[in-house]
Amino acid sequence: MAGILYIVPTPVGNLEDMTFRAIRVLKEADLILAEDTRTSSVLLKHFEISGRLESHHKFNEHKTASMIKERILAGLNVALISDAGTPGISDPGFLLARTCIEEGIEVQTLPGATAFVPALVSSGYPCDRFCFEGFLPQKKGRQTKIESLVQETRTMIFYESPYRLVKTLEQFAEYFGPQRQCSVAREISKKFEEHRRGSLEEVASWFREHEPKGEIVIIVAGAPEGQKEKKKYHKADRDDE
Repeated sequence: MAGILYIVPTPVGNLEDMTFRAIRVLKEADLILAEDTRTSSVLLKHFEISGRLESHHKFNEHKTASMIKERILAGLNVALISDAGTPGISDPGFLLARTCIEEGIEVQTLPGATAFVPALVSSGYPCDRFCFEGFLPQKKGRQTKIESLVQETRTMIFYESPYRLVKTLEQFAEYFGPQRQCSVAREISKKFEEHRRGSLEEVASWFREHEPKGEIVIIVAGAPEGQKEKKKYHKADRDDE
């Protein structure tokens, strides 16, 4: 009888965000797949979980997904975790889940921590309709992607590195307009959690003066309904506003 693939969220900051069910599933699993075994070993030790741990990350997932599938078909119950949050959300997980589903293997995803949900709800922008964009391309396709979102009316969610935060906010101001509202959430669920809200221009200015650190989620308000198409805000446009 085939086993089950469990996709298990782990805390994005505060270890108290780990659920009772997640702890139980990890203790009972025959095999735990981790994005970084060193990082996950700390978490597992904290909760006294001593299951077998193997590596499964973006650099090897194409090679390992098929092998993991065969082990589940042979009867192993496998749990997949990432360094933080829910696997598959800007982390490895999608490929293994799809591979198992195609083989008729049961896939159970536990509810739990993910960084963008508290960032979105705390932003004060509409949550009934939103689009999750994750990390933007660093080079090729970045400008095209941002341009494609100029007319997006839903609240937009992005992940970003603290090292690229100011540049990204400046690019958003250039294409969405400097007065478009945003919220930058930093260190969600951790001791120094911070939410900086205001226009793209204001928030970019703040972080030029205050070096950002930690995990970053950017929430950008959607374009007003009926806004005239305007692909890029040039300096002349800003001077006229």
